[in-house]
Amino acid sequence: MSTWEEKYAARAVRMRASEIRELLKLLDQPHIISFAGGIPDPALFPNDSFREAYENVLSGEGAGAALQYSVSEGYLPLRAWLVDHMGSLGVPCAPENVMIVSGSQQALDYLGKLFLSPGDTALVARPTYLGALQAFNAYEPRYDRLAPEGNNMTPQAYRDAAEKAGGRVALAYLTPEFSNPTGETIDRAARERLLDLTDELDIPLIEDAAYQALRYDGDPVPPILALDVERSGGIDNTRTIYCGTFSKTLSPGLRMGWICGAAPVIRKLVLMKQASDLHSPTINQAVMHDVALRHYDSHTAMLRDAYRRRRDLLLQALERHMPEGTSWTKPEGGMFIWVTLPEGMDGGALLARAIETEHVAFVPGQAFHADGSGANTIRLSFSLADETAAEEGMTRLGRLIRREASGR
Repeated sequence: MSTWEEKYAARAVRMRASEIRELLKLLDQPHIISFAGGIPDPALFPNDSFREAYENVLSGEGAGAALQYSVSEGYLPLRAWLVDHMGSLGVPCAPENVMIVSGSQQALDYLGKLFLSPGDTALVARPTYLGALQAFNAYEPRYDRLAPEGNNMTPQAYRDAAEKAGGRVALAYLTPEFSNPTGETIDRAARERLLDLTDELDIPLIEDAAYQALRYDGDPVPPILALDVERSGGIDNTRTIYCGTFSKTLSPGLRMGWICGAAPVIRKLVLMKQASDLHSPTINQAVMHDVALRHYDSHTAMLRDAYRRRRDLLLQALERHMPEGTSWTKPEGGMFIWVTLPEGMDGGALLARAIETEHVAFVPGQAFHADGSGANTIRLSFSLADETAAEEGMTRLGRLIRREASGR
């Protein structure tokens, strides 16, 4: 038989291993201080709450239903809880505007499948979430730059570039709150301008709100979907599609996220869910509802206190140990700090030397750029960084950067 490579569909060429998923393997090596994976601290998981919830679900009258097939839209009590949750964020909606998915990564895959044809253009920030690029890549788009804070191309210029490439402008995607990888947040005025742009282009705007609940400083900014509802008169008139998740707040292992948007879009996505995996695990949805109903507010408040301290520790360590020519963001929330290295330094090459000589891991920034730029940037996650890790890790990393910058 000829090689397997010859049998794959053309889209398989665009499938690449995630640098982040590969780096997570380093977490099992005790001598490595890792700032690589943007993962919650398992020591902060509400283990007792989940244990109690599983007992509640399996010992009650609904135990049989929890172990049975279910509707593709998702467990109705959980969707009802999310209706209230979205309402608290300024998004009045109904259960038909909410769909449960197996983590917001599945949401991005479905939305790419729904809106992108080969050769279409997706507007994304530079840098942007690597997982979104991986999800969209399977549908063979080209990418153009979305500048959340301004200096975007005109709508016609975007259209012309897309048509020249053989497609259309199909969607815009961004993480407006404490973005992965930069940790930055865009203000209300910038969100309004993005709505203006997507209105003129007549395209959907995907709002990835993975870190919405993890604000440590500053005043909350309304979700883009809330602003869209306000200007359009109701959620079924909006073009913004909100992707939420419990992974950063309650548990990533249950793989539980949601999509909130106009009912016609949700209905089409439900058909994809039916064809893909029928529905997210019923028992996990019932358990997540039990835990969210009883503990979401108190648990997220505890997380904000814990992660705020870790962010501050890492920022202080950066101030003490980074050499001149290095700069970094100062996020108001989330899990990430974005570091710009001295001019000409390559984050990928630095990572190899950091692991070998200093036993420190991070994520090179180039992976977050659809156009392959950003070589002199790296992403640091502070979610697992206690005081010892922050101080010792930045001592080692600063020493290496200083050595590399001096050419030694």
